[in-house]
Amino acid sequence: MIVTSALIIWKALMCITGSESPVVVVLSGSMEPGFKRGDILFLHMSKDPIRAGEIVVFNVDGREIPIVHRVIKVHERQDTGEVEVLTKGDNNYGDDRLLYAQGQLWLKRQHIMGRAVGSGFGAPLAIFGEDLPGPNLALRFLPYVGWVTIIMTEKPIIKYILIGALGLLVITSKD
Repeated sequence: MIVTSALIIWKALMCITGSESPVVVVLSGSMEPGFKRGDILFLHMSKDPIRAGEIVVFNVDGREIPIVHRVIKVHERQDTGEVEVLTKGDNNYGDDRLLYAQGQLWLKRQHIMGRAVGSGFGAPLAIFGEDLPGPNLALRFLPYVGWVTIIMTEKPIIKYILIGALGLLVITSKD
């Protein structure tokens, strides 16, 4: 019942936000000081053009883990009108071309999983609850909450202990 409810909520969020992953955990320090490792971002995806300054989450061919970085350049191909973007982590020295698939210079729309809520037009995202420039959204991200995911990924034994404890709880409950 709990698993089914979680899946229904996840699918509903996907439909509402237009993003294949409406929530994502920041896994590295590449976006510091704005986002720290373990922060949870809320994503959306619209048909509006992607602009420089927005924070996007993207997948790269050959990599399983999505990356959270800022768009630094937008390139429109003259022949097709297709928009391509170049990204960079705020805390990184250079752009992300070394992270892209071999020979890839730009990200295409299909690589973008979603946009961070409230990140448009170069608006910085800061700690939850502060007055921020840009769209005044009550919730832009949750600091450090994603550490649970990071710990369970980096230390799988903790994940198995937690699953075992939950299973034991279900088996021994009287309802």
